[in-house]
Amino acid sequence: MIRIGLLGASRVSRYAVIDPAANIEGVQVAAVAARDATRAAMFAEENAIPHVEADYEALVTSDEVDLVYNGLPPSGHARWSIVALEAGKHVLCEKPFAMNAGEARMMVDAAERTGNALIEAYHYRFHPLFARVLEVIESGHIGALRGLDAHFNVRIACKPGEIRYDPALGGGAMMDLGCYCVHWARSVVGVEPEVLSASATEHESGVDVAMEAVLEFPGGVTARVNSSMSEDLPGGLDAGLIIEGERGTMKVVDPIAPHAGHELILETADGRSSEEIAGETTYAHQLRHIVDVLNGEADPLTGGSDAVATMDVLDRIYRLSGMRPD
Repeated sequence: MIRIGLLGASRVSRYAVIDPAANIEGVQVAAVAARDATRAAMFAEENAIPHVEADYEALVTSDEVDLVYNGLPPSGHARWSIVALEAGKHVLCEKPFAMNAGEARMMVDAAERTGNALIEAYHYRFHPLFARVLEVIESGHIGALRGLDAHFNVRIACKPGEIRYDPALGGGAMMDLGCYCVHWARSVVGVEPEVLSASATEHESGVDVAMEAVLEFPGGVTARVNSSMSEDLPGGLDAGLIIEGERGTMKVVDPIAPHAGHELILETADGRSSEEIAGETTYAHQLRHIVDVLNGEADPLTGGSDAVATMDVLDRIYRLSGMRPD
């Protein structure tokens, strides 16, 4: 049995861990800790979690926990992931992986030093839809890659306690949403890019409420990535990926949460086709993958050098935009 401890009594932990764990054999959500002990106790009661730990350190060092889910704000990812790894725990860490690439390297070093698994929670990556995207590219159906266009926009209100509007906690549109676009592009092309340009719309809170960047990969493949969390956006999630090849185009409608409805559209000289890829929720696929990794049946799809590389691209985007000149 893989016993999971939750860092933070957050809404995302319900659908990212608690719900899929209820339907996957061999896993149990065993403990939770939060900044507010009363909130942690209420959360545990609501979700039938047997143990409530006094604080984060108690959870990551608990004998009742094998795998720590780090769902804290990005500012808490490096510190508590490293403590957990050094306490002998495996870690599933939310995206963005860290505050910067330097922190990411420290986290990966800790995982390598301890021999424990450290996986980044890019849940989309584990769904069969993205495996199909890579299969189409590798088949040569749309020809050699020429360019990509990736966007992820969600209206997020600026209100008290909203971490995405707090730069000290790792807020910002590119950190919270655009990181997916960068990860899509890196995963599709399979090599690391240069950042040609970056432009931010800065909020009075000090975070980017929108960001657009252009990446160039070896071989002349360019990628435009953009994200926005502006309060002026219409409601609902808007995410998409367009991949252009020499022989055609592949469009992926909602690669973030394909379980909520998606479409993969192929257009070539031979015509147009559309398909949907069957699967569970992205979070269920993610947790099943983690079980396989911890049972020695698979290697992690995310984390390690992949996580460091994504954070490095994000760092360069922010520097070029002028928001983080240091």
